[in-house]
Amino acid sequence: MPERALQKILDEYYSLGINNQIDWEKFYLYSIITHSTAIEGSTVTEVEAQLLFDEGITSSKRTMVEQMMNLDLKNAYEYGIKWIKRHPQVTVDSLITLSAKVMARTGSEYHTIMGDFSAAKGELRKVNVTAGTGGASYMAYQKVPAKLESFCQKLNERCKNLNPKDILSVYKLSFWAQYELVTIHPWADGNGRMSRLLMNLLQWEFNLIPSKVLKEDKAEYIQALIDAREKDDESIFTTFMLNLHAKHLQTEIERFNSSISDNNEKMVDKSLFTQKMVDKWSIKPTLAEKLVDILHFMSDNTQITTEELVQHFNFTPTTAKRYLRQLTDFGYLEAMGGNKNRSYKLKKRKL
Repeated sequence: MPERALQKILDEYYSLGINNQIDWEKFYLYSIITHSTAIEGSTVTEVEAQLLFDEGITSSKRTMVEQMMNLDLKNAYEYGIKWIKRHPQVTVDSLITLSAKVMARTGSEYHTIMGDFSAAKGELRKVNVTAGTGGASYMAYQKVPAKLESFCQKLNERCKNLNPKDILSVYKLSFWAQYELVTIHPWADGNGRMSRLLMNLLQWEFNLIPSKVLKEDKAEYIQALIDAREKDDESIFTTFMLNLHAKHLQTEIERFNSSISDNNEKMVDKSLFTQKMVDKWSIKPTLAEKLVDILHFMSDNTQITTEELVQHFNFTPTTAKRYLRQLTDFGYLEAMGGNKNRSYKLKKRKL
């Protein structure tokens, strides 16, 4: 049963405290955003998104539309998380407001025989749409307002009768909401991002670990939506999402356990390394620890400068130069360049 499998994995996830790691919530959110836009065609990577969100640094490798798509979705999530924590009633107007956040900088203006509307303002579509080239048609636009109103009423009623402690029921509700919203397809653009946004917000409302749909999942994800629609069986999609969420959480657990194992090995290596340095060079253990820290830091860098050492360890320039000179004298580093542009390279040698 997918429910039991997910519950077991969630129990392990929480017991390991993965969600209590520093900056977990921020980077988990960044990952959700990056992959949600990637499903819609963005090629922005998680690293590029982090630089864009935290430093305002754009990538010359990506179009501005792709990067604005990510910024808009980030703003929509940040707004939505604050909004949903108040446990509001979900209304057509609140969904329009969310859609306006999602499409703020990339939404188009539409001029149709039934009137004008703006995707950037989150306005409901006044045109009929299909699921890609040759795909099935979504419901006629004339039916959208009433259907969306009915959806909001059902969602609010289900939330009202929900037991917040029944984690699996909350997840099922969020997957149902995602499926229903994307099936209604209320907007000319941004429906996928909006439906995943609503799913995640419902999960945030009840303090659950939000579900991700990775870009690598796109084909299976879309097929699950198609199968559920064609067979008029929402449970097909719900089962798929339960299994998908379990799979991603299991992957994170394995990565976490692997990193803990690696860190433990590094701590053992560091202790042995420090003692060998003390024995070989007759220096104080406190000095040896600092020198070993520098060598471990340099293991991920081909070269390093005094300035980088100062920045990373908060040493004074004089102290940094002294440590680098000692490591060079001991034969662990090789100095390169003149005094003004000197850098240091890690030499391949054993203690």
